[in-house]
Amino acid sequence: MPNRDHPLLPVFAAIAAIGLLTLMDAFMKAASLAIGAYSTLLLRAPIIFLLAAPAWRLTGGSWPIRQTLRIHVIRGLVVTAMGFLFFFGLTYLPMAQAIAISFISPLIALFLASILLGERIGRRAVIGALLGFAGVLVILAGKVWRETMGDGALLGIAAVLGSALLYAWNLVLQRQQALVSKPLEVVVFQSAIAGIALVGFAPLFLALPAETVTWRDIAISAVLSFAGAALFTWGYARAETQKLVPLEYSGFLWAALFGWVFFAEVVTGATIAGAALIVAGCWIATRGKPPEPEQTAL
Repeated sequence: MPNRDHPLLPVFAAIAAIGLLTLMDAFMKAASLAIGAYSTLLLRAPIIFLLAAPAWRLTGGSWPIRQTLRIHVIRGLVVTAMGFLFFFGLTYLPMAQAIAISFISPLIALFLASILLGERIGRRAVIGALLGFAGVLVILAGKVWRETMGDGALLGIAAVLGSALLYAWNLVLQRQQALVSKPLEVVVFQSAIAGIALVGFAPLFLALPAETVTWRDIAISAVLSFAGAALFTWGYARAETQKLVPLEYSGFLWAALFGWVFFAEVVTGATIAGAALIVAGCWIATRGKPPEPEQTAL
C-alpha cells in the first residue's frame, strides 16, 4: 500500500536504485574488459549469494517447494544467459548505446506474450514495435556512419539484442516467481543457480584477475547489485508500479553519465535519436498498462 505520508520517497528510491544498478554496469564493464564477461559473472555470483543468504535466513527464509524451485531454476538460467550477453555486449559498446538498445525488450515481451500466453497483438503493439525497430536501426546506422564495424560493434549489438529477447522471457517468469517467493529468496537462488550454471565451464573459460583493481570492481558490482535490488523492493512496496516503472528509462541518462566518467564515452546524436524512438515505441505499445523496460542486469 502506498505511503501517503512520504509520496516522493518511493520515487527517489527507484531513481537511486536505477543509478546504483547502472553504476554496477560500469564496474562490471571494467571487470569484463579485464577478464571477460564469463569470469566476471562467475566470480561475482558467490559474493551476491554471501550477501543475500544470511539476510534471507534471518528473515525466516526456508527451502522452497518443488514447484517454486523449478521456477527459480528456469529463471536463474535465463537471467544468467541474459546477464552474460548484456555484459559481453558492453565490452564492445558504449554504455548508453547498450542501455538504449536494451529498451526494446518490452516490445519483444508483447509478442512473446502472444506466443506463450495467447494474448492478442493490437495495432499499438505493431506500431510500437516498428518504432522500436527503427530506433535500433538508427543507432546501428550511426555506428556505421561514424565508425567501422570491425571493432566488434555488430557483435555487441547482437549480444544486447539477444539479452533483450531473454529479458522479455524473463518478464513472464518474473510474474510467476513474484507470486510464490519473496525478493530475498529470488536473489539467493538466482545467484546460486548462476554460480552452478557457470562453474562447469570454468576449466575452459575462467580467467582469474591479475590485478587487485579487478577484484575490487567485481566486489563493488556485487554490493551495488544487492543494494539496488533492495532499494527497488522498498520503493515498489510503497508505490504503484505504473508510477515507478517509467522511471527506469532514466537508466539511459545514468549510462551516459557513467560511460563518460569511467570510459570517456561520448553519446552521439544517433544514440539519442534511437533511444527516443525506442522509448516512444514502448510508450505507444504499452499504453493502458505500465511499460517494463529492461532493468540493468543483476
